[in-house]
Amino acid sequence: MRNHSLKQRLAIAFALPVLLLISNFALAQTASATNAQGKTELLWLSQAGFRIKSPEGKMILIDPWITGGPKTPPQYKNDLAAIGPIDLLLVTHAHVDHIGDAPAIAKANNTKLYGPADMVTPLTTLGIIPAELGWRFNKTGRVTPLPGIKVTAVQAEHSSLLVWKNPATDKLESHPAGEPMGYIIELENGFKIWHMGDTGLFSDMKFISEHYKPDLVLIPIGGNFTMAPDDAAFALKTWIKPKMVIPMHYNSNPMTKGTLAEFQAAMKGSNIKIIPMTEGETVQF
Repeated sequence: MRNHSLKQRLAIAFALPVLLLISNFALAQTASATNAQGKTELLWLSQAGFRIKSPEGKMILIDPWITGGPKTPPQYKNDLAAIGPIDLLLVTHAHVDHIGDAPAIAKANNTKLYGPADMVTPLTTLGIIPAELGWRFNKTGRVTPLPGIKVTAVQAEHSSLLVWKNPATDKLESHPAGEPMGYIIELENGFKIWHMGDTGLFSDMKFISEHYKPDLVLIPIGGNFTMAPDDAAFALKTWIKPKMVIPMHYNSNPMTKGTLAEFQAAMKGSNIKIIPMTEGETVQF
């Protein structure tokens, strides 16, 4: 009897550390799964500018035209630091209403600025950002800039030009800035956002959607420089067919005359959920 009790005690003594290890591992896995199932939060800053908070709390900023944006909420327009710490900075092309405050934010946060190769190169060679803060895409490609976050560059039908004031001459200079692009952003829980950048219609929208299967599309509807409301609706209903869409790049200047009402009318009969936003509004998914 005494020997049997001793064996039991030895078995328990051996088993306890193993059970504790398994329990800790299970708790860690549960915590990780809980984090990955957290909310995705989007703040619209105006035009094509969005701040995305990932399910695990990473802050992603896209096309931050903040201090110069006529529709930017005052709390951000008057204090760039109010946008908060940024973990990932994406720019679709070099036009001022997209690159905006990106160089200043990159330097303030010591965060890499990701963008088209021939936009990032002049940013570094002209001394606008340090070389170590520039990351070059080239029309396509995928990176994992943060744990659990994947970013894929995709086509946009537009142009790109960097206008820079030379401090030596105090004159504006124009520099070619490569190919514009959109981004497929996949978050930790698999939720995919397609930020289309500035773009007109192109038939490979169908291929991009079928291949990457975005859950949410951020689509320009203002016209003149991008798709107008009816073109955007055609692309969504015919080629892209996402679950949800947020219209952007309208209501910011007299040349982008497309309206939300026109877009909603053009989308009639579609099952795609339209999420209209006002500048400064936050939505969660």
